[in-house]
Amino acid sequence: MPDVDLSQLEALIRIVPDFPQPGILFRDITPLLFHPAARDAAIEAMAAAARRLDAEVVAGVESRGFIFGLPIAERLGLPFVPVRKSGKLPHDVATMHYDLEYGTATLEMHRSPSVAGRRVAVVDDLLATGGTAEATARLVDALGGTVAGFVFLIELAGLDGRARLGGRAASAILRY
Repeated sequence: MPDVDLSQLEALIRIVPDFPQPGILFRDITPLLFHPAARDAAIEAMAAAARRLDAEVVAGVESRGFIFGLPIAERLGLPFVPVRKSGKLPHDVATMHYDLEYGTATLEMHRSPSVAGRRVAVVDDLLATGGTAEATARLVDALGGTVAGFVFLIELAGLDGRARLGGRAASAILRY
């Protein structure tokens, strides 16, 4: 399969107007995920950004953060921890409530295995208003970890989500 230049990834992001509600312009990554070489190029670019963070753990945010977070953790030889929506993890969890651009949500993370004392790279597909990323950072902090930084496939720069990241390092492969 031919190599994919990162500049070609943007062409594989489908724009879906008014999803999940009117006024939202959704960036659908499904076509990128369907293209193995493009998916691999995106994961490799994100892994390179995560590598620069000197992280000891990769945390992937449900659900598309799992798609990228686990292969990044594998490429870096690091543990992976899922950050899930409320009620999805079976063991003792820490919980964080937060607002997002079209409602409210709750994230949870297992207390064990522990991120305490470890540098955590937070991986997700999208940085929009920064609410989910900020809540994940607060969750890692509450569990005694340190957020080494954030890695996103896409950043919607006009929504200024970086302002909510507390000055922490953040990388995005594609910016709109």
